[in-house]
Amino acid sequence: MNRTISEPAWAASAKLIGVDIACLKAVAAVESAGSGFLQPPSDKPKVLFEGHIFHQHTSGRFDAIAPDLSYPHWDKSKYTGSLEGEWKRLNAAMALDHDAALMSASWGAFQLMGFNFAACGFLTVLDFMKAQEAGAEEQLAAFVQFIDRAPYRNALRMRDWAGFATVYNGPGYAKNHYDTRLSAAYLQHGGQAGTSK
Repeated sequence: MNRTISEPAWAASAKLIGVDIACLKAVAAVESAGSGFLQPPSDKPKVLFEGHIFHQHTSGRFDAIAPDLSYPHWDKSKYTGSLEGEWKRLNAAMALDHDAALMSASWGAFQLMGFNFAACGFLTVLDFMKAQEAGAEEQLAAFVQFIDRAPYRNALRMRDWAGFATVYNGPGYAKNHYDTRLSAAYLQHGGQAGTSK
């Protein structure tokens, strides 16, 4: 398994959708500090389990028996604060409903939500998970497939960080300064200030 993305892979992916390499690297930097995996010796991809999404995919049927895993609204206090802890939550949720749990976590360097598996080019969420586990370049390929659509691709081409943040991170992106962090990461990875396509 390759834990890092090669420069040729970054370049080929950027060329495929017509964006700067620095744009792609910026998203990875903001979403996962640039690495899609836990520290060795673990070979697990980074995940963040979202209990409110699990609630949606299971119609709330586990709310009563697993209130730390299934709840109707986003609740930051439910996160464990550790990568290993989020895997424990995901494993516990998988024991209740395997596929719903996989769809309710964000994965890898780009923190793609599992329920987006089809938009990432996969037939099943299990196939998506296996790709996230397979290596860093597989994570990149899934991300590129996902953003190769007008609202995402065009925002990155224009370096419209607020526009990209809205569609990728959600309308509340400004609370965590997602757009300004993207802009800063873009410059740190060699992007040019004040340019647009």
